[in-house]
Amino acid sequence: MRNLIFPALVLVLMVWGCNGSNDRAARRFIDDHVAKIRPLSREANLAYWEAAVSGQGTAYDRYSQLELQVRQIYSDPEDFAFLKKMKEQGGLTDPLLARQIEVLYYAFLENQMTPELLQQITALGAEVEKKFSTFRGSIGSRKVTANEIDEILKNEGKSALRRDAWRASKQVGAVVAEDLIALVKLRNEAAQKLGFKNYHAMSLTTSEQNEKELDAIFNELYQLSNGPFARLKSELDEELARRYKVKVEELQPWHYHDPFFQESPVLQAVDLDKYYTGHDVKQLATVFFAGIDLPVESILMRSDLYEKEGKNPHAFCTDIDREGDVRILCNLQNSERWMETMLHELGHGVYDKYQDQHLPYLLRQPAHTFTTEAIAMFFGRLSRNPGWMQGMLGLDDAARAELESVGNRYAQLKQLIFARWAMVMYHFEKELYANPDQDLNALWWSLVEKYQSLKKPADRHEPDWAAKIHFAIAPCYYHNYLLGELLASQLYAHIGTRNEVEAGSAGRGFVEEKQVGAYLRQQVFAAGARYPWNEMIARATGEPLTSKYFIQQFVN
Repeated sequence: MRNLIFPALVLVLMVWGCNGSNDRAARRFIDDHVAKIRPLSREANLAYWEAAVSGQGTAYDRYSQLELQVRQIYSDPEDFAFLKKMKEQGGLTDPLLARQIEVLYYAFLENQMTPELLQQITALGAEVEKKFSTFRGSIGSRKVTANEIDEILKNEGKSALRRDAWRASKQVGAVVAEDLIALVKLRNEAAQKLGFKNYHAMSLTTSEQNEKELDAIFNELYQLSNGPFARLKSELDEELARRYKVKVEELQPWHYHDPFFQESPVLQAVDLDKYYTGHDVKQLATVFFAGIDLPVESILMRSDLYEKEGKNPHAFCTDIDREGDVRILCNLQNSERWMETMLHELGHGVYDKYQDQHLPYLLRQPAHTFTTEAIAMFFGRLSRNPGWMQGMLGLDDAARAELESVGNRYAQLKQLIFARWAMVMYHFEKELYANPDQDLNALWWSLVEKYQSLKKPADRHEPDWAAKIHFAIAPCYYHNYLLGELLASQLYAHIGTRNEVEAGSAGRGFVEEKQVGAYLRQQVFAAGARYPWNEMIARATGEPLTSKYFIQQFVN
């Protein structure tokens, strides 16, 4: 394949050298690149979609082959040399061209590896993901789905059954752990050949992030949240101990309502699921997004929303072609959890759907992975917002008052629990890539105990860390979820104080507030990747990313 594109590269260099026109050389290179990558990316995205909804091995194999072809294009050393020289030399007069060269440079940088190593990483990554998607844990001799495990952990009163469900959620770890460690080593090998200390360090560089800045954000949140988290978790532990008829010191990880304690347990004081009984979460989401002038019908008609055998048991959004074919995968039930997930995934969806189609193809994407997470979280939070629930579910004032009586505490608990969980993931992944041969099971539980205040079950020596799918499909990514939470709070504060937004609309969950959709379209979505992420945030909110609004909202 490389020989087929080399003549185009020679021509680009000839034009550059003869004419001295960097802009013309850059434009020709970009046009040639997009002509190759655009149809291939669409085909790969469709193959991945088919694999995720069907679980068929042939579909995963096809996706693996196409993904390898995509990565082979981005691994071309001559093309990378051209981009590197362009980036270092600078001097492009067209800002959009300069930004596209920058975006391409980082995309090529992370793929500069030998064809053999690239093929190994791609194939092993696809194999691990297939195992995750098709694996079903067992309780006794009975296979259980992820939704069934979640239901047991949310509602079962007997500790022994909760323990069995929690263990079932971890069984996939033993199936994939060896492959995951091998994948980490392969990724490290590729990064070290490019001069990075490991893959984690390279990933931050190619995503235009700084490790020291991330460490500072995480350390600040850790210090500021220690007191509030300890207080809220102590109250939570007392409630859970009463519910399950155990002493506080006897509480185990399976008492916390999800396999990783990344979400807030359902408190007895407020059962949010009861408010969604009799409602269709798909319809609620459709009506809400239409009300803020971000209609989602075209997304939903291409989506796969309900549970079936072999299907990926989680949820995600994908932009197939950057031309409007946006889809979400869910496994919906009419519960608060899936209402949140539906709003979350459609948040990703509207970001992709309402990109400025006049932007160049390469810039028709979110400013950063965490900025699209921020929009998803901005909307996902509404499933527990008393004002949104009243407006969308038709609750009376008494029901809203009941929700508000515990709403602030519940929101704070949810966000602090997630923030502490994100700290586990960030620090574990840093150490995983720093030394994949260490005792990862011990490392995992030491971080869980430090940041989440959960005890390791006695005599537990299983690779529980490996049960988290993100290590396979989104390496060195999880910290972006917490950055997304910070930006979601920043956007919430900014939108709530804009002059054109109706007073009090934030308290009503922005229901029927069309100016919210207009603001997001114009200030966030339309910018695409035209600017580096922090410049986009500063333009949209008046200041760079800051943790102060998250701290004001959920910590102080």
